[in-house]
Amino acid sequence: MTDAAHEILDKRLADALGERYLSYALSTIVSRSLPDVRDGLKPVHRRILFAMSQLKLDPSTMPKKSARVVGDVIGKFHPHGDQSVYDALVRLAQDFASRYPLVEGQGNFGNIDGDNAAAMRYTEARLTEVAKALMQGLDEDATDFRATYDGDGNEPIVLPAAFPNLLANGSAGIAVGMATSIPPHNVGEICGALNLIIERELLPPPEKRRPVGVEELVSWIRGPDFPTGGILVESRANIIEAYRTGRGAFRLRARWMKEPLGQGTWQVVVTEIPYQVQKSRLVEKIAELLSERKLPLLEDVRDESAEDIRLVLVPKSRNVDPAVMMEQLFRNTDLEIRFSLNMNVLDGGTIPRVMTLHEVLRAFLAHRQDVLIRRSRHRLGEIEHRLEVLGGYLVAYLNLDEVIRIIREEDEPKKELMRSFHLSDVQAEAILNMRLRSLRRLEEFEIRKEHDALTAEKAKLTDLLEDEAKRWKAIRTDVQQMDRKFGRSTALGERRTEVGEAPTDIVVPVEAMIEREPLTVFLSEKGWIRAVSRHMSPAEAADAKYKDGDKEGFVLRVQTTDKLLVFASNGKFYTLGADKLPRGRGFGEPVRLMADLGEAEIVSLFPHVPGQRLLVASSDGRGFQVEADEVVAQTRAGKQVLNPSDGGVAALVIPVEGDAVAVIGNNRKLLVFKLEELPVMARGKGVALQKYKDASLSDVKCFSLADGLSWKMGGVEGRIRTVTLPELSGWVAFRGSQGKLPPTGFPKNNKFTG
Repeated sequence: MTDAAHEILDKRLADALGERYLSYALSTIVSRSLPDVRDGLKPVHRRILFAMSQLKLDPSTMPKKSARVVGDVIGKFHPHGDQSVYDALVRLAQDFASRYPLVEGQGNFGNIDGDNAAAMRYTEARLTEVAKALMQGLDEDATDFRATYDGDGNEPIVLPAAFPNLLANGSAGIAVGMATSIPPHNVGEICGALNLIIERELLPPPEKRRPVGVEELVSWIRGPDFPTGGILVESRANIIEAYRTGRGAFRLRARWMKEPLGQGTWQVVVTEIPYQVQKSRLVEKIAELLSERKLPLLEDVRDESAEDIRLVLVPKSRNVDPAVMMEQLFRNTDLEIRFSLNMNVLDGGTIPRVMTLHEVLRAFLAHRQDVLIRRSRHRLGEIEHRLEVLGGYLVAYLNLDEVIRIIREEDEPKKELMRSFHLSDVQAEAILNMRLRSLRRLEEFEIRKEHDALTAEKAKLTDLLEDEAKRWKAIRTDVQQMDRKFGRSTALGERRTEVGEAPTDIVVPVEAMIEREPLTVFLSEKGWIRAVSRHMSPAEAADAKYKDGDKEGFVLRVQTTDKLLVFASNGKFYTLGADKLPRGRGFGEPVRLMADLGEAEIVSLFPHVPGQRLLVASSDGRGFQVEADEVVAQTRAGKQVLNPSDGGVAALVIPVEGDAVAVIGNNRKLLVFKLEELPVMARGKGVALQKYKDASLSDVKCFSLADGLSWKMGGVEGRIRTVTLPELSGWVAFRGSQGKLPPTGFPKNNKFTG
């Protein structure tokens, strides 16, 4: 070991750890996880493509074993595990993972069900035309190279990228303290946006250039285009904002259709699922929710897929609304996903930052101009060298006999040629290396023709390098050719993800989320509640058991989909889900465990009926009408509706019906007034129903004047008495009046129910 290996540094642990972790973080960010904005590739992908090009695995050649490719990658360029490199190669070949695959695979490269690819010794691979476009000009000094990890060779820092790979294929990765997530896009749309930027911002003279706004770019790039299709249901405003900032998310839904089966029956068929969702896992999740009875509208799910995806969803009944059923599935499964956008990329290959859509497109165009300049200069150097050689050839043709004599007789013919004909070292060497058959008379004309053509090409390249506008025209031509080769007019470039409208909020009713079953609910006087999973007859309900000292309070026959409203003496309404009530043979649970009743007593329990109107009243004879939908509480704390006066309590709640209200106090004074005199409120003390003096409210009833006021006769089983107009007119007065004694035979307990 060297002395440096034994050197001990006196350094704080926090500083030492910080330095080393920072080095690791930078290595992860730059050399592993984030793509370069110019070619859209991470180092492992770039090295795979370069290794395959070194093996000459062009689209027109025979493929080679993937193991051969992986061996070259890890042996020459990428010193990591072979499985990680093979996984990266597999992903580049999967048409359901890459929008524009860079590798053409032969053999088992996995499937959308999530099955893994076969071992690398069984599969074969070669480059696609897209990958070939990415490396176009690589051997023409289009980009810089650097030494490989062992210094035994060179590798490109970035590819020339005659294809907008970053947006076209997208990218995803997690680095240290940052991540990237870029969905794939349609190349034809990207080319349209690139042309727009060139024609508006780059090609005109500086004084005529106009910036391109993100709204105009989105007119071309309408949103991601995923290889698995689906329907993009994000609003245009959100798409614009995501591309404007470089951060956002896109809602993607499966494509489905209603398939009629005859006799009114039907089923839903899903033909496209969201990107990166494993079909087998999706089916398992739906089946799991079915077994847990969380999808009551769905009867069964079947996977009938072959080459194409075909998931069959069987409804519970033909009366089910397919849109509601699918909305339930979208909310509970990966038939709808949110794909995030975080365009965090390496700017210039070294600086990680979040770029906007416009910045990404401009960075790609700037890279294409650098590549064009470098390739033009490289070609210009080749032309100048060739012209120099051709100039020497022409001298040799003009002095052929003397050249032959010098080569035959002189001891150092190269120096003599250079001296005699004023040739350069390159020209003299080319003449000496010329084959004899090249001395034909016809070859001189070919060389003069080539010399003229190269001279013209040199003039064009020189003009191109000196004129920026011509360079942008050339790049525009390249973009147009790219569009024709990979754009929407081709089978590969046709848009797969439909851009739909943002979905309207479909209200999924409670019954669509809960399996509908009959229940009988028991609430005792002391507030213990339970449910039985069937509708019991009155005789059966009367035999129900309660705790010692407790007895029946309320008995309701409802459905599991119902909401139960509890009205308490504090004027609050509490909401209970019927499906969440305790069941079994016990005595149930106290309502106070489900709602924050405090010291209040339960006044009434009844099912919520949407659209119904209720009448609430306090013991001091004040009340009002309230919409039943307004009293539903979302929390345990309940919803305050009636505010009782000091010393008073909430006394009753009844459904509103008919056109009149009958009120009676414990002073046995009966008053009838028209319902229209009672206001509809959302909250408050209400108005006076009846005027009392040393008395309080006993009962209230809503009825129709035309049908008359009815009550149950006390002590007489089942007998109902009805008083109609004009006899009833003696008790009809304005709201807030004192009223009169009720008709003879009215129950002694001052209750309309006897």
